[in-house]
Amino acid sequence: MTVEVWAMMGAGIATLAAGLVLVRARFRAASGTARVVLLGPVFEAVALAIFAAEHFTAARDLMSLVPRWLLGPLFWTYLVGAALLAAAISFIAWRCVRWSAALLALLFLIIVTTIDLPNLPANAHDRISWTLTVRELAFASGAMVLAGSVWPRESSAGKALMVIGRGIVASVMVFYGIEHFLFPRNVPGVPLEKLTPAWMPAPVLIAYFIGITLLLAGIGLLIRRTILIAAAGSGTILVLLTVFFYVPILGTELHTDLAVEGLNYVGDTLLFAATTLLAGFGTERH
Repeated sequence: MTVEVWAMMGAGIATLAAGLVLVRARFRAASGTARVVLLGPVFEAVALAIFAAEHFTAARDLMSLVPRWLLGPLFWTYLVGAALLAAAISFIAWRCVRWSAALLALLFLIIVTTIDLPNLPANAHDRISWTLTVRELAFASGAMVLAGSVWPRESSAGKALMVIGRGIVASVMVFYGIEHFLFPRNVPGVPLEKLTPAWMPAPVLIAYFIGITLLLAGIGLLIRRTILIAAAGSGTILVLLTVFFYVPILGTELHTDLAVEGLNYVGDTLLFAATTLLAGFGTERH
């Protein structure tokens, strides 16, 4: 395995271990479904750490994604890696979360406006371009909900961040849910171009199940009484999808040229799972 693969795996495992230890006090203080939602920042941190390690170890490959008009692409690649790592540390340590979550949302929104949207017109008929664009938008929106949930209780800005962020996450979930029915042979969760391996049992059934989950949870996030259960339920299912679907696929690719791609799919799906969990934050403020 390459240094890149070892770094991404090591960063993810170390962050998960540290996050589960540091969240224990808040986990014990919560009850019921709220406990599940509390794991959102931990899973978010794991995914961010995986991608941060990729930015540090494969910066010269990733810098090609930096817009041509922006000088110093290698610097910006490292800076994004540092920002992702800083957010991951903030989330597991539960320090300065208001600002780290808000800045993480801003980072994803910058990616949307400088990379995804400029490339969208030329690929308007390609569903993957739309999938990627709304993916980054959903990641930004989950961070917005988290930032709003830790804003001062009387702050209208915090409430606005939660309402807008949760609404966008819900819309993306419905959009992805529909894609699962249109393209059931593609991998589920974040419905990208990769096809489900032939050895995976009942691929179409899995796709339909995830599609139904995303549709129902997306609608549930828009109804005040069902926000928490929708976030916790869909987040749990997506975490289980990461563990029992994407990790086994990664295992078959670990010693091949597809190892980094496999790790990206693990991180992507886990980040989407964390985003749905974050959408349940702040419900006690309604």
